[in-house]
Amino acid sequence: MTSAAAMTYDSLVTDVQSYAERRDSNFVEQIPRFIMLAENRICSECRGLGFLKFVAFPLVANTFEKPARWRESVSLSCVVSGETVFLKERSYQYCRAYSPDVSVTGTPVFYANYDYEHFFVVPTPAASYTAELSYYERPEPLSSDNQVNWTTQYAPQLLLYATLLETAPWLKNDQRLALWQQLYESAKAALLNESKRRMQDNSNERTPE
Repeated sequence: MTSAAAMTYDSLVTDVQSYAERRDSNFVEQIPRFIMLAENRICSECRGLGFLKFVAFPLVANTFEKPARWRESVSLSCVVSGETVFLKERSYQYCRAYSPDVSVTGTPVFYANYDYEHFFVVPTPAASYTAELSYYERPEPLSSDNQVNWTTQYAPQLLLYATLLETAPWLKNDQRLALWQQLYESAKAALLNESKRRMQDNSNERTPE
């Protein structure tokens, strides 16, 4: 259940009208586009725990589909004889040069972006390996049918200022553009610093003896 003070898609739409001091239909009709552009901006510029995801799957072929809303890979591993082995990321050209004959199978060593929607691994898996991909994703886009996501819950200021930043060029308001840019950058820095601290805390954990 969402609290009355929490940000939702509808409350964001209302806030944008209030901050921009515009409620005419021409402007209101553009707000969903501003929000979409803001979400894309945030996902392109922010890397943190909130956007980090893990997915496990059987690795059985030399190409496989990337998860929905994938933006950037962190690591790819597979279990070989009970041991977790991390594949090394290389270019597609490197992978093809390393294993030019995809009919030759073995334990996967390298992976690459085949295109925006698929990965490529070499050698071609000789068996079905249990694999895990960690990656940064774009949260499910906001809409009237999807009122909340990670950003509305944990980074509402960032989302608000990013959306207002996208309105400024449309409104041709250079003065507000500078203000929204400054507030957006401040909110972004705070989020990235928080994520950095948490990641450092995780890396400093010691394995129990």
